[in-house]
Amino acid sequence: MSTGNTPAHDPWDPMRRTTQARIGLQRSGYTLSTRDVLSFQADHAAARDAVHTRMDINTVGKGLRELGFDEPIAVTSRASSRAEYLRRPDLGRMPADLSSIESSGADIGIVIADGLSATAVDTHAVALVDALTSVLLPQFTVAPPVLASQARVALGDHIGEALGVETLIVIIGERPGLSVADSLGIYLTYAPEPGRRDSERNCISNIHPPDGLGYADAARIVAALVTGARQLGASGVALKDTSAGEAAEVSAEHSGLT
Repeated sequence: MSTGNTPAHDPWDPMRRTTQARIGLQRSGYTLSTRDVLSFQADHAAARDAVHTRMDINTVGKGLRELGFDEPIAVTSRASSRAEYLRRPDLGRMPADLSSIESSGADIGIVIADGLSATAVDTHAVALVDALTSVLLPQFTVAPPVLASQARVALGDHIGEALGVETLIVIIGERPGLSVADSLGIYLTYAPEPGRRDSERNCISNIHPPDGLGYADAARIVAALVTGARQLGASGVALKDTSAGEAAEVSAEHSGLT
């Protein structure tokens, strides 16, 4: 039995359970159904909010302290406002003042940057850092985290150089889409310094459980990349993620297949 324009059995339902994409949208006359129009408007508003909202530095900082870190250092780019940040990507790559950062000499530095989705940072960053430290400690030393506002990825190069770390991990809010507004990305750079090219970084994206990549899986990939970067002396296109193969080997060992 059908109700209105909705069929009793919708063949798209099984596929909808495996993706957040808009597929098999219902029609009402010559346009989309009211339900789908309202859903689109709501997701569009969430994406706009994610771009324009400021990172909640106090809440993120509190979460990091609860993980055992000292008071995180907060810095900003040269973009004086969110509006200027969106208009001038170049200013988001340059620091306003890094005098509060001291050289740590640690193996790894962590920068939490608002990027294009402060919503993603507020929602996932602390839990992701928790997962990262669980796989990186104690074999690596980790510098106190830095919170960066109005930040693009390349701002991390300046911060990493100031921290004096061997490898830098930038956790940043990714550009929101019309189905996901709270996705995080991780950019890993070996020997960070101003002028690093994007080809000299490794990226892990789409981190937003439960629908995207989970914290533990992202952390496992980062740990493999950190180890590989140290062995290779470089990151980026020359460095490949071998974590999936390593996980398969471990699984085989535990199952008695090797």
